[in-house]
Amino acid sequence: MPHRTFLAFILPSLFVMIVFIAMPIVSVAYQSLFVEHEKVMSSVQSCGPFGCTSEVRIDTAAMEKIREEQPMGRFNWLGTYTNPGHLAFDEVAMIWRASPSIGAAILGILDLPLYKALSFTIVYTFVVTPLAMALGFVIAVAVNAIPRIIKGPVIFFSLLPMIVTPLIGSLILFWMIDSQGVIGATLQRIFNDPQLSLKASPTLTWVTLLVYGTWHSVPFSFVTFYAGLQTLPKDTLESAMIDGASRFERIRFVVIPHLVPLATFVALMQLMDNFRVFEPIIGFSASANATSLSWLIFNDLRSGDLPLFGSAAATSMLTIIGVVILLTPVLLRTWREFNRKA
Repeated sequence: MPHRTFLAFILPSLFVMIVFIAMPIVSVAYQSLFVEHEKVMSSVQSCGPFGCTSEVRIDTAAMEKIREEQPMGRFNWLGTYTNPGHLAFDEVAMIWRASPSIGAAILGILDLPLYKALSFTIVYTFVVTPLAMALGFVIAVAVNAIPRIIKGPVIFFSLLPMIVTPLIGSLILFWMIDSQGVIGATLQRIFNDPQLSLKASPTLTWVTLLVYGTWHSVPFSFVTFYAGLQTLPKDTLESAMIDGASRFERIRFVVIPHLVPLATFVALMQLMDNFRVFEPIIGFSASANATSLSWLIFNDLRSGDLPLFGSAAATSMLTIIGVVILLTPVLLRTWREFNRKA
């Protein structure tokens, strides 16, 4: 293909990527270098029939003038990234020196806001992603083998978790695990413990979020693998059957190798999606026991009367860096396989 034709072909997509992806990321990175202006306080004296009293208030006029002069905020360079709400370098060093053991130091570091959110985000990503992929593959193989007459309804019900909005789905399960809900009341009767609550325990909260995340992510893996099974060469399967291969051997040596490229795609999509976990935490009101990087951004943007744009931008950049680190091994493997085939 001539270079001119190739450029004309990719130019619209390149323009959209620059405008809607690259420029917002650059804007967020620039915003992360600034913090909110310090409040200007002034003493106001009010007098009444019983005397005068002085009160310290925020000088709104002075604050408005400062914001007009410096609309981005106060330049903080990388201070936002290293403050206690983010990487917390000073706090991490202090905890490390003061802790009697490595385990105690790690536990102390994980109590810091960013590392607490990062720990749940990583656990959620690396538990939900493989479980969703494995269950999606099993369901795809099972659905592909059932009679055609019932295949349509089975596929429809298998896709329901993906059809339901994540926030709505998490709210429904939140009500079900309540002490008066179906699941919560049943568990209390089974364990004969009226005080048992899936919402009160951090461990049970994490388990509930992981179960919900897997339930919601399985349909994407299922529909992708099921589509891949429709392209499976029948000649290869028939040859394996003639050679006496069992069903398990056909799946292991024929089906799985055929679906490896799709599995790489599913892994990339699931890793990116799960690393941005947010809706289940809001739906379950689980922020007391589990937070994520996306939840930290949300919390900064609704902080008090003035959103913390600089803090939210810094967390956003750290999230982007985390996604890039997660995807790097998969992308490198894909690149090696591409070069090997070329």
